Amino acid sequence: MTEHVEWSEPEAAAPSAPAAVTPADAADAARLVAFGLQPKLQPARDQEYADLLRRYREDPGFARLADAVATGLGLIVLEVSPRAGMAVTAAEDSVFAVRMGDYARRTSADGSDRFLHGLAHLAVAAMAFPRPEDLADDGYIGRVTVNGVDAFVRQACRRLEERAEEQGENTDPATDAPGLEAAWRIWVRRSATGATKDARRLAGSTTGIIGKAVAFLTDSGFLQRTGDDNGGTYRTTARYQLQVRDMAGSAAMAELLELGVVPVTDGTATLLPAENTDDLELVADAGLPFHSA
Repeated sequence: MTEHVEWSEPEAAAPSAPAAVTPADAADAARLVAFGLQPKLQPARDQEYADLLRRYREDPGFARLADAVATGLGLIVLEVSPRAGMAVTAAEDSVFAVRMGDYARRTSADGSDRFLHGLAHLAVAAMAFPRPEDLADDGYIGRVTVNGVDAFVRQACRRLEERAEEQGENTDPATDAPGLEAAWRIWVRRSATGATKDARRLAGSTTGIIGKAVAFLTDSGFLQRTGDDNGGTYRTTARYQLQVRDMAGSAAMAELLELGVVPVTDGTATLLPAENTDDLELVADAGLPFHSA
């Protein structure tokens, strides 16, 4: 007599409940975000920062918690890595957002100068990363100089004037006319240095405006000053590359690059027409490293 044995699938183990988030976990996640808000701090020079970055990469639960803390503060996490640390940028409604109007008001009460300060930041970004592949390459380091950026904008203005003349457009609009082309034309009328008697450049000169822009970017951990030649020489950081990558597709940036006056450069003031500029396409829906008012 044969005994019949019924076989059945073994019962699946009940999924383990996720570990409860402790106050210490929340504190560590907030601490990591706080490190990310210190753009000059390098993980390689702070052991606690490096440890929290490692935990973020190895513990998905902790990573989600840190992301949630950042989101609650109105921050967007661009990258979390040993090279960039916890790189974050502020959403438009974040208390940490920097607005172009606020930035410009700290430098000049002249409304037209807001265009010029915005253009300076746009030009620095365009010269630092002139090709889409430069933004895509994590190892790429852009180099710019104050005088080089000024020469670039002035050459761009000449290209715009030539284009306007060819199309029969007004090449001399009112000084307070809105729009990027108006800003370029205001720029070319402004003195490059306007040096004082002791050879200091005036804050309202175009190189003074650029100097303010690169000083802000340096203080924000986006640039590093490398020398004094050509009005000041600077190199980009991983954080700046991420910032420009996130914002690089503005219509103004695309138009600036399409003029074909941005070289792949070592940061000197010499400008040459770029080659193969017809295929320059950048990510859409982005702008300057500021939010509009």
